[in-house]
Amino acid sequence: MSRKQEPREGRVSRRGFLGRTAAAGAAAAAPTIIPSSALGLDGAVPPSERVVVGGIGIGNRGSYDLSCFLQQPDVQFAAICDVKEARRLAVKKTADEHHGNQNCAMYGDFRELLDRGDIDAVLIATGPNWHGLMSMLAAKAGKDIYCEKPCTKNIAETLVHRDTMRRCGTVFQAGTQRRNLPHFAFACELARTGRLGTVKRVYAHPAGMKAMTSGWLPEEPLPNPKQDDWDLYLGPAAWRPFNAKTMKDGFNFEKGGGLVGGGVLEWGSHCVDLCQWAVNDQPPPVLYNPPKDGELVTRYDDGTELIFREKGWIPLGSCPVRFEGETGWVEAGDSGKLVLSSPELLAGRTVEEIGGYPATFHVRDFLDCVKTRGKPKGNAEAACNAHLACHAANVAIFLGRPVKLDLATYRFIDDDAANRLRSEALREPWRL
Repeated sequence: MSRKQEPREGRVSRRGFLGRTAAAGAAAAAPTIIPSSALGLDGAVPPSERVVVGGIGIGNRGSYDLSCFLQQPDVQFAAICDVKEARRLAVKKTADEHHGNQNCAMYGDFRELLDRGDIDAVLIATGPNWHGLMSMLAAKAGKDIYCEKPCTKNIAETLVHRDTMRRCGTVFQAGTQRRNLPHFAFACELARTGRLGTVKRVYAHPAGMKAMTSGWLPEEPLPNPKQDDWDLYLGPAAWRPFNAKTMKDGFNFEKGGGLVGGGVLEWGSHCVDLCQWAVNDQPPPVLYNPPKDGELVTRYDDGTELIFREKGWIPLGSCPVRFEGETGWVEAGDSGKLVLSSPELLAGRTVEEIGGYPATFHVRDFLDCVKTRGKPKGNAEAACNAHLACHAANVAIFLGRPVKLDLATYRFIDDDAANRLRSEALREPWRL
């Protein structure tokens, strides 16, 4: 079914065990009672068609993602890893109740989970300080990956992440679930296929445009590492003394090259990802201006503009995007609705309205690609270009002046200060 990690010497994979058991049974000609679920009867998915999934860092967002995975009949959720004991126990309870057994294993160290040869794919929903490096380690361990975003912390990590997914042949899906919602997909199709004329401007909503360095909170006594492992929580991020608030608020911790990425890298990367799709997932813009009057204007190599805009949107819900061409425009948001410059752009089509931003379709797209080895909508190449645009925009915000990116090297042209923000040192023993 999927590309598998080779079992370590002396260890038999789950599928290998099933095969050997069947062969031994046939040789002995002994009658065996086999549950109907193991044969795919009564509507059950047979083991050979199941995708065995492990979860790493399953908190608030991760719990929602997990619910989307468990809705899929071909998912077997086998293991949870989290640095917080309470979360490990909560996820195990959810998985065991869903599957009607006690089989979900718990780990405090993600390397033990990745060492399991029977796990096909991992859901990574840790804090952003871990997303990029953990994805690369999972890819090298032979796992396919569904990873929440932001997927990387800086430009250098983004490029290594992309190359690692290529080299390992990994099916990677970034948590940019709007790519699998019909009204956003239709809006991007209008732009990509020339229905709007030559695209001149694409607009993304950043939900704030600030970039700050990560700081320290006052030191507090370290917890028991079996209950809350501060060292593994920090991972590759710069060391700092323990503080319970930092550990609780991991969603906002260390987003982007020592810079707290704010709305551009977090919420805005959803919108930028859609804008990138609208311009055929081409390389990111080359010129980045700092914010002015609520807009941050960037420019692609072909002159098309990607504009981060905070205000002036048609009220269509959160995460709005707008694509403007020479002959028409379209705007969409999380309400599930579209506004078009002309009704003729629909060309008789009915676009399904799905409000909110459910991830169920995105998860299904990922699982299908795990089985077929296809390329999911939020693949590593697409995620790379969208994240590069966000990271470069953050550099312009932080420096308060224009910066220009060389697409041949992904370094800023004649700008030592900007290039120092392309990467960061990783804490021992972690390496890209």
